[in-house]
Amino acid sequence: MPSSSTVVVTRHPVRAGDTETYVAEVTLDRPDKLNAWTAAMRSHLVAALEAAGTDDRCRAIVLTGAGRAFCAGQDLAETAAIDPDDHAAAEEWIDDFGRLFRAVRGLDKPVVAAVNGVAAGSGFQFALLADLRIGHAGVRMGQPEVLSGIPSITGIWAMLGILGRAKTAEFALTGRLVNGAEAQRLGLLNRLVDEDRVKEEALAEAAHLAQLPPGAVALTKGRLRELDDAGLDEAIDAAKKVHAAAYATGEPQREMARFLSGRRR
Repeated sequence: MPSSSTVVVTRHPVRAGDTETYVAEVTLDRPDKLNAWTAAMRSHLVAALEAAGTDDRCRAIVLTGAGRAFCAGQDLAETAAIDPDDHAAAEEWIDDFGRLFRAVRGLDKPVVAAVNGVAAGSGFQFALLADLRIGHAGVRMGQPEVLSGIPSITGIWAMLGILGRAKTAEFALTGRLVNGAEAQRLGLLNRLVDEDRVKEEALAEAAHLAQLPPGAVALTKGRLRELDDAGLDEAIDAAKKVHAAAYATGEPQREMARFLSGRRR
């Protein structure tokens, strides 16, 4: 199963009947950047997820991050460099996330997110793609993209089914982050545990799910996908149009440059 310097895959053996199987722990490993991802990092992540999906010995997947973050979303140093006149680049950026989102959603095995720290922007959306999410009281979750001049389009799709329209609008427009207790109350987290037990509990839950009849699990997940697959396709198409228009104004680049300049001081 592929690993890279920024995506690490660890196999945890699990016995399912008489079969030797395992849970795949997929870790975003860029802790100095709060696991903020680049296009190359997402490519490695897609490869790891696809490998897990096609390996019959893998019965469940745990997603997590190294250090004190789950994933802080897009590395703004990469997107701030997009040329306002290069509409194709903005569209490819969205297509790149479409590939990642579909790689997670396409898994017929259960997916558990061990939300060990901040999950923001596209990293927040990534966590919401998991079937179950386990975190702790100190996590911070939300959709702060608008604060950097980036419209929240796929974020609206990812949040709507969990939060409903009113709370989705609040998250998308205010950019605020919520703590673990509020995240659980809103349904963004399924369970809260002590901070030092997040990954342990996620792996235990995944091991339990790995022992369920895989055919029934796959068919159930397939039906869940059918409920909002068309919504994802529409969100990706809308995001390409909206982001191309946003980048053509130069506003996202200016706001991201301002953010990065302030962070470096």
